[in-house]
Amino acid sequence: MKVKNGFRLRSICGENVIVAEGLENIDFSKIISLNESAAYLWRKAEALPAFTADDMKAWLLEEYEIDEATAQADAQAVAQQWIQAGITME
Repeated sequence: MKVKNGFRLRSICGENVIVAEGLENIDFSKIISLNESAAYLWRKAEALPAFTADDMKAWLLEEYEIDEATAQADAQAVAQQWIQAGITME
């Protein structure tokens, strides 16, 4: 997967929000808000040319005290949500 060009994480009024930059990405019908752990994953992902759900799982395991099964399930869920929201691509 990779983060689509033009999407950036911003902190707006204390909330982590993905914003679209550039005319081709403007869609005001939805706002993508991320909790702290999803924002952590986004920061890691946007720094790389490509990443996988397994990368996300590893990042969760290194940052949080959770078991591997929980990290795997959470990474898969976030990856699917990002793809469905159109902010990453496979």
